[in-house]
Amino acid sequence: MLNIVILAAGLGKRMQSDLPKVLHPIAGKPMLAHVLDNAQQLQPDRVVVVVGHGAEHVQEAFSHYDGLQFVLQSPQQGTGHAVQQAVPELLEGSADDATLVLYGDVPMVQPKTLSRLLQARAGGMAVLTETLADPSGYGRIVRNDKGHVVRIVEHKDASDTEREIAEVNTGILVAPTSRLKDWLARIDNNNAQGEYYLTDVVGLAVKDGVPVNAAQADAGWETLGVNSRVQQAQLERIWQGELARRQLELGVTLADPARFDLRGVLECGRDVFIDAGCVFEGRVELADGVRVGPHCVVKDARIGAGTHIEAFSHIQDAVVGEGARIGPYARLRPGADIGDQAHVGNFVEIKKSRLGKGAKANHLAYIGDARIGARVNIGAGTITCNYDGVNKFQTIIEDDAFIGSDSQLVAPVTVGRGATLGAGTTLTKDAPAGQLTISRTVQKTITGWTRPIKKK
Repeated sequence: MLNIVILAAGLGKRMQSDLPKVLHPIAGKPMLAHVLDNAQQLQPDRVVVVVGHGAEHVQEAFSHYDGLQFVLQSPQQGTGHAVQQAVPELLEGSADDATLVLYGDVPMVQPKTLSRLLQARAGGMAVLTETLADPSGYGRIVRNDKGHVVRIVEHKDASDTEREIAEVNTGILVAPTSRLKDWLARIDNNNAQGEYYLTDVVGLAVKDGVPVNAAQADAGWETLGVNSRVQQAQLERIWQGELARRQLELGVTLADPARFDLRGVLECGRDVFIDAGCVFEGRVELADGVRVGPHCVVKDARIGAGTHIEAFSHIQDAVVGEGARIGPYARLRPGADIGDQAHVGNFVEIKKSRLGKGAKANHLAYIGDARIGARVNIGAGTITCNYDGVNKFQTIIEDDAFIGSDSQLVAPVTVGRGATLGAGTTLTKDAPAGQLTISRTVQKTITGWTRPIKKK
């Protein structure tokens, strides 16, 4: 059986925030969510999250995760003390059962690295280490002639020879569950901080003749922790750079990988182009040949092949067909469904509406709660008046209709197939198919009228 214990009780004073540290986001989701998602790929039998400061907020944020066990560490008396709180929840069935300890503020350890750490255990225990060009301040990994770890010595306690060691401890380890329980019961707080340190179990393992091995991550950023806003921002850019690299490896063209932000899942077809400054959130699908202009925001959307999204467009919870043209400065709100070859131009907002194949709304329009047929032309300044202050109503515009500029369609109303609305029409009744409908007052010119003059 595999237990995973995630330490998430810290206050995070340097974050200068009321939000628990592990809830601060990297790439759009809480740090603890990254740890949990990576841990779940190991298919553990039990996951225990040790909470402390802001415990109720952390538990609420992850209430949708199945099978999590939360335990409270109060007061916080060190990493060893934190794992001690999880002991009653650990599953144990045989001597081969293991417990992996992770940290909620070290969010980017990849599943491949965690698997390598589990393999390095080899019947004993294993620690995750890192080799640094400047290891100052870190606990050094001291090995014997066989390559086994014999102790972890803190920088302040290290000899001159030990300070030359570049391999350092990350705090992440895996150990036999039964042995770990015993070692945790034997550690003490006889140190300057008066805390129980998890690293002390390494010395106890060596004392008991249990081999201690080590594994390392593929990239140094995997073991970076977050203790301040500065470190959070630094890790955000590092991780976004990694996400950009992965998209490039898959064949996506990024105009500037340094100005690419992914806060969810992005699936791209072949020959996709993404310009600088774009943000993708939730789950986004870009089919073959999609081009996304600069500074667009796309969230939970599906974009069809060959569609171009021009600069500064915002798309959320929407579907766009093939060969469409969106923007610049267009806004597709939840429920927008844009057909093949349709055009949605600058300063056009569409909400909960279907725009048929080849339909066009090229500028300055609002379309809400509407069903627009194929090849319909929506003139500039047109709005669907869909809301009476309490209820929403639908507008239907059938195929091949032409809506003149500055028209208001007061829903519920239907414009028949091939109908034309003259510019400036306020439509309150259905417009018959194939005919011209106009609502205007008679134009007048008032002779002898003079413009008012400002009095002295």
